[in-house]
Amino acid sequence: MKIGCYILYSENLDRYYVGATRDGIENRLRKHLGQFYGRSSYTAKASDWNVFLEISTNTYSQALRLEKKIKSMRSSKYIRNLKLYPELIEKVLCETK
Repeated sequence: MKIGCYILYSENLDRYYVGATRDGIENRLRKHLGQFYGRSSYTAKASDWNVFLEISTNTYSQALRLEKKIKSMRSSKYIRNLKLYPELIEKVLCETK
């Protein structure tokens, strides 16, 4: 995945982080783990972030809309369901075109 939305999970925090990238998920994860975004950033609270889910998009602007949509749900259950039910991903991709 080059452009898209990603969800990271920290077992230590039992929390998810939702973001968008145009740099690729591996590069983005490396930045989060290396505290590239500062020591006060949300992802700096843990050092065990792993990629939970990647969703490819055609454009970065769609990735940003998708990120906003997922964050607006404010639900870890919704995030887990995205992984369990691929049809839910298709639905949210259509909503964010």
